[in-house]
Amino acid sequence: MRKELLLYFMTKKELRKLYKEKREGISSRDKLKLDDLLLIRFQQLAFENVHNLLTYWPLAGKAEPNTHLFSGYLRHMIPGLRISYPVCNLNDFSMKAVIIDEDTTYTTNDYGITEPKDGRPVAPSELDLILVPMLVCDQQGFRVGYGKGFYDRFLASCREDVLTIGFSYFPPIEKIIDTQAFDVPLNYCITPEDVYEF
Repeated sequence: MRKELLLYFMTKKELRKLYKEKREGISSRDKLKLDDLLLIRFQQLAFENVHNLLTYWPLAGKAEPNTHLFSGYLRHMIPGLRISYPVCNLNDFSMKAVIIDEDTTYTTNDYGITEPKDGRPVAPSELDLILVPMLVCDQQGFRVGYGKGFYDRFLASCREDVLTIGFSYFPPIEKIIDTQAFDVPLNYCITPEDVYEF
């Protein structure tokens, strides 16, 4: 109970530090199992109206869930699926979605994010499903990311009915105490044990 109370009163900065450490403490062997469980939960959702996906490349050395599993599953299930990756502008913390294919070459930016080197941008309004990076979220769907605001800015320009999904090895906490008006909540958080809808 005391531990839950402490989490309730933690800021994004404190939660970011705690959950980075928790995630990086997962062994490689356990992470493989947890990623498989995340995929099983992900497969329980319906994706009938998804034609344009924005996903992301897991950060090397940050123990992020293996998003390649999820995009690979969707590619198999949805013929003609268009997949895009974010390309970040490190000056103004904006980003765009760039369509990838089997010929795409990639580069790594100064934050260690793997991005398409070039390619055709897709309008935010065309995206149907966005996989959103996160460390942890709360029971309202607000998430703790890496603190630069790339995704909240981008999501504000997407359709209201775009589907947003985050993946976490940990269940949602009760409340993030310092959410802002510009924070955009997720539709779903998928953990190894459950699918949370907000």
